Amino acid sequence: MVEGFPIWVIISDYLLGVVMWTLIGRFAMGIFLPEDSTFFFMKFFVKSTNPIIELFKWITPSFLIQPFVPLYVAWFFFMTRFYLMPWLLGYSVMGMLSFPLESELARGVANLVGFFAK
Repeated sequence: MVEGFPIWVIISDYLLGVVMWTLIGRFAMGIFLPEDSTFFFMKFFVKSTNPIIELFKWITPSFLIQPFVPLYVAWFFFMTRFYLMPWLLGYSVMGMLSFPLESELARGVANLVGFFAK
């Protein structure tokens, strides 16, 4: 676990990270599949991200083509995680709290790869 941060910070970052990566997943799947696809992953991405995209509709530019909207909304979650959270926590260096979710995943993959390399 990420040390030195309160648990609410870690939980907040994990939630924001999951939302961000789900939006990015929807964008990536949208490159290959239509939005109304019957593929279960695409159904999940569309169903789980539609409410979030709807919340951001008022700041989404009308000229943005529909397939890029999830990526545009994911950018807000990225900016919140990378700039706003450290600033709110009082860090003078941006990126101080940068991505505990991804750090944990990378550490897990490194441990897994190290396990198989033995």
